[in-house]
Amino acid sequence: MSTIAVCGSVAQRPGRAGHAWVFLSYLLGLRGLGHEVVFIDQLQPEMVEGGPPAGGWPSSREARWLAGLMAEFGLGDSYALLLDDGSRTLGLSRGQLRRRLQGSLLLNFNGFLGDEELLGLPAQRVYLDIDPGFAQMWEELGLAKMFEGHDRFVTVGANVGRAGCGVPAAGRQWIATRQPVLLERWPASARGEAFTSIGSWRGPFEPVAYAGKTYGLRVHEFRRLAGLPRRVDAPFELALDIDPADGRDLALLREAGWGVVDPVATLGDLTAYRDYIQGSMAEISVAKGMYVETRGGWFSDRSASYLASGKPVLAQDTGFGETLPAGEGLLAFSSLEEAVAGAEEIRADWERHSRAARAIAEEYFDAAKVLSQLLAQLGEG
Repeated sequence: MSTIAVCGSVAQRPGRAGHAWVFLSYLLGLRGLGHEVVFIDQLQPEMVEGGPPAGGWPSSREARWLAGLMAEFGLGDSYALLLDDGSRTLGLSRGQLRRRLQGSLLLNFNGFLGDEELLGLPAQRVYLDIDPGFAQMWEELGLAKMFEGHDRFVTVGANVGRAGCGVPAAGRQWIATRQPVLLERWPASARGEAFTSIGSWRGPFEPVAYAGKTYGLRVHEFRRLAGLPRRVDAPFELALDIDPADGRDLALLREAGWGVVDPVATLGDLTAYRDYIQGSMAEISVAKGMYVETRGGWFSDRSASYLASGKPVLAQDTGFGETLPAGEGLLAFSSLEEAVAGAEEIRADWERHSRAARAIAEEYFDAAKVLSQLLAQLGEG
C-alpha cells in the first residue's frame, strides 16, 4: 500500500475537537484501509496569539495539543509539525518527512501546505477543498492563487461543476467526495432532550463579493432563524464559538430561547465532543450563506457524526438533497417555517428518524467506503 500524507491545521486550534476529528477521520480511515499515513501541520509566530511561548514551541499549548492527539491514536511517529519557515520540526525531522513524502499521495486541505520543496516530492498532489465557494471565488477574483502546485482537485461540495451550482470551477475539474466518518467510533445512542449544534458564529473568512452578489457567513443565516426555539416545544442549544464583539447577537440568541455554551470549555477534548453529540436528540444545522446561496451541496462533517450517532439532522438546504436522501433521518429546510415543521416531525417520530439517520451514515459516510471511492477516483485504488 502507498504512503498518504494529510496536510492541515490542527495545532493552531487547540481544544477544537470537532476540527481535529475531521483530520483524524482521514488519517485513521486511510490507515484502516492498509495505507501508511503521515500528518503535516505548521506553526508560525503569526498563527499563535502572543507568538511562541518563552519555553519554545514544544511547550506551547498548540504543539502539546497536536502531540497528544497523535499519541492517542498511535500516530506519534507519523506526524511532522513544521516550525516557522519549516526548517525546524517537531515529530518527524524534515529529513524523515522528505523520505516519507517521496512518491506519496498528498491530500492538502484547503491548500494549507505551501512548502515548495515538500510539495515537490509526492507523486500526486491533491487540493482538498472543505469550504466550497471561497477558494474558487478568490481565485476567480484574483485575490489569491489557491490551486498552483496541485495535480487534482477534490471538494466536499457535491454539486460543484453541475448545472445550477453557483460555485465557479475556476478552470479546474473537481472530484466530489463526502465527509468520512469512523462508524465504529460513533455508535448509535439513546434519545437526548435537545436540538443542538456546534460551530463558529463567523469563522475565519469574510463575506465574498462575486459576480454582483455578496456571499455571507453563518451569522447572517442564523439571524433569520433566531426565532426557532420559541416555535418548538423542545430545548435548543449551541456550542458556539462567538467573539465578545458580537455581544448583541449573543443576547439576541439567548432572548430567543437558545442555550449557548462555550465549545472549548465544554467540548475541549474528543470524548466530550462526542458525548455532546450523542447526548442530543437531533442536530439543528445552520450553514454559511456561501453554502446556501451557491447550492454547492456542502454537508457538514459534524452533521455526518450526528447521523452516525443515530441523531436525526435538520439541516439548512445547501443543495445536498441532489446527492443525499432527504426526508427521513435527514430533513432539509429553507425557511423558518420549514425548520419548525421539520423539528416537529423529528419530535413526533424520533425512533424512525433515528434509524434512518444511522442508515444514511452507513450508506453514504462510512470512512471505508468514502475513502476507497476517493482513492479509486484519484487512480490510487
